[in-house]
Amino acid sequence: MSTVGNNIPEKTIERLSEYRRTLLACHKQGITHIFSHVLAGMHGITAVQVRRDLMLIGFSSDTKKGYDVKVLIEFINGILDSECVMNVAVIGMGNLGQAITKYFNGKGLKLRIVTAFDVDPHKVGSVIDDIPCYHMDRFEEVVSSMDISIVVISSPTRIAPSLVVPIINAGIKGVLNFTSAPLNFPQGIVAENYDITTILEKVAYFVKESDESNDKN
Repeated sequence: MSTVGNNIPEKTIERLSEYRRTLLACHKQGITHIFSHVLAGMHGITAVQVRRDLMLIGFSSDTKKGYDVKVLIEFINGILDSECVMNVAVIGMGNLGQAITKYFNGKGLKLRIVTAFDVDPHKVGSVIDDIPCYHMDRFEEVVSSMDISIVVISSPTRIAPSLVVPIINAGIKGVLNFTSAPLNFPQGIVAENYDITTILEKVAYFVKESDESNDKN
């Protein structure tokens, strides 16, 4: 994905989500205004990048006082959030799936994890962290009845490829894949492959490079 709705680049959408979390924290602390260079410093980027992102979504502000935190939060809400809460399902209720559920629910986002799917008989038919868990055999039926738009895949990697066809058939519109198997979907389904192992190895590589550079100096 290179761009999303209204030609806003994917990376800008990611930063807007990050800005909002920071702004919400600032608002809780009683901070009413924030300058672009302060917001930029909190995210390790330049003030020019912050201003460019906000200009791209049509936000302008009195730069003498900085950005009005509450107004900017509401403006970003209007860009990122849908009018209605979007229902999400988790496929695979192992440790990762349960951690994802605990993290997202209760955050006050316009995203709500409403159900889960698994094949483990010890989990199917139970309620885990207030989330009912169904067998994958009922996937299409439950997705339709609960109006689920997005699925988070946290199943074992070996199972992930077999989930593609059921997801397409069920009419799912968005997929966040946490397994190490990259999954491809047809146009019309927004998919993000998030391989934790690869990301952690990337971080480790740059740590190693930094340590080796310091040793040479």
